[in-house]
Amino acid sequence: MPLHDRRRGSWYDTNIMNRKKYVAFPKAAIRFQNEFLDFQKGIRVGHLEDNQRITRILKLALEARYQQEFVTERFGRGVYWQWIGFVSKSNRSSKPLSSKNSFGCSKFFLTIDQGEQVFKCGFSVERGMITPQPDFPQTRLQPDWDWHRLLDRLTRASPLEKELKRLVVREDFSIDAGNWDDRFTASRGKFPGVEDLKKILVAAPPDAWTVFQVYYPMRERDIRASTGADLVDAMMAIFRETTPAMNLCMQVQLE
Repeated sequence: MPLHDRRRGSWYDTNIMNRKKYVAFPKAAIRFQNEFLDFQKGIRVGHLEDNQRITRILKLALEARYQQEFVTERFGRGVYWQWIGFVSKSNRSSKPLSSKNSFGCSKFFLTIDQGEQVFKCGFSVERGMITPQPDFPQTRLQPDWDWHRLLDRLTRASPLEKELKRLVVREDFSIDAGNWDDRFTASRGKFPGVEDLKKILVAAPPDAWTVFQVYYPMRERDIRASTGADLVDAMMAIFRETTPAMNLCMQVQLE
């Protein structure tokens, strides 16, 4: 049945009526606390109720905003996690080679960088490795990863340049680019230019984990001065601000 057929009982109307509705926690029900962002241990997710756990709160909020399913990824174990990512399932499912692997997808993320003592929230695109360790073949860069789209669109006068420059210069976001252990950082309103960013990414060693992250940095004093509900609002606002740039890297964009 064609999509323009609006007769009652058509395939179109049946699927629209049966489409899942994604709903976030009401703001009054959120019990996340600023102390769950621990600058020594990481992000607390264990031994909490759903309305206290930031993974559950943000997943539901993102699904309600974009009306589609998100997959939660993480680095860490136990009560505290070091890094948390949220992947659009529709973007991941569209990849012919990597539909079961979130490494190839642009994603929203949050982390506490314990070395820099900074809470980072924004979006990330990963290259993984061109020559991975034999024990981790899933980290090998594949042709359908969003990384290639990122590199292709890092050109002068491009929509991606416009978005990145807006975020760094006007909105005080930061960019980490390159080898995970030796990253270049652009911050404090100083945008290096897309050509320089691309050179850094292309020059990263083939056996090194390589990333491109755009994020809003928050120090511990900023976290402690905010309520848990305010921090959730801030994270969702950061995701909203970075969505246009992340969309330019995605195979299936968020609407």
